[in-house]
Amino acid sequence: MKKRYLVSDIIKYIFLSILVIISVFPFLWMIICATNNTVDINRGTVSFGSELMTNLKNLFASDTGFLRAIGNSAVISVITTVIAMVVSSLAGYGFEIFRSKARDRVFNVLLLSMMIPFATLMIPLFKTFGKLNDMGLNFIGLNSYASVIVPSVSTAFLIFFFRQNTKSFPKDIIEAARIDGLSEIMIFFKMYVPVMKSTYAAAAIITFMNSWNNYLWPLVALQSPEKKTVPLILSTMGASYTPDYGMIMAGIVIATLPTALIFFLMQKQFVQGMIGSVK
Repeated sequence: MKKRYLVSDIIKYIFLSILVIISVFPFLWMIICATNNTVDINRGTVSFGSELMTNLKNLFASDTGFLRAIGNSAVISVITTVIAMVVSSLAGYGFEIFRSKARDRVFNVLLLSMMIPFATLMIPLFKTFGKLNDMGLNFIGLNSYASVIVPSVSTAFLIFFFRQNTKSFPKDIIEAARIDGLSEIMIFFKMYVPVMKSTYAAAAIITFMNSWNNYLWPLVALQSPEKKTVPLILSTMGASYTPDYGMIMAGIVIATLPTALIFFLMQKQFVQGMIGSVK
């Protein structure tokens, strides 16, 4: 019996080790390529080179505006995440706590909207933001940060995520707060938000990563070079006639670091939020 369990454990750890290698190798390969030049990368080298500083120098000295793009992505991602947390958590909290006849019907319609591909919404969004430009509202029209932020501040998934996690929120706390005379908005900010911090952490990670890596809509909405984000700049580098793969890989590694760092720093809260725990 012990021998059978030993063989089973060995097979399990071998399988998990293979999965880890498959998951980690692409990022490791990016780091290796960032230290080599284009010629070595085309040869298929799998060893570290000595061109890292040269690639970084070319990356930040190039006229593609990579450093400015990092700033644009940071501004858009942070603002989107903050606003999305407030709007989506208020909506999810309201759908679960306040009961009415129309609540479930509205929520079902919201869930159905999750099945609509975002690509089908791009033309209506483009025309809507274009109309805002025609009205002189350029600060929220096309080619503005707002045109990228607004479609992402309240998604059906985030509202659904907060509503499902709110089911585990102790309702006795709400009743006690109401007896003490707190208003509904104060109950939300003073009672709900601190207790549901793990849910906020998980939702913030998901929202920040989606916003940071967003490519399709910014490609359409942001038309001037000084407004472009990191994915757009990296795509431009790769589409050149003679791409510098070492420089591109260095840019990809740098672009990956913010999301990876945030995830590793908040992975405990992320797991707790995804399983719906309240702490």
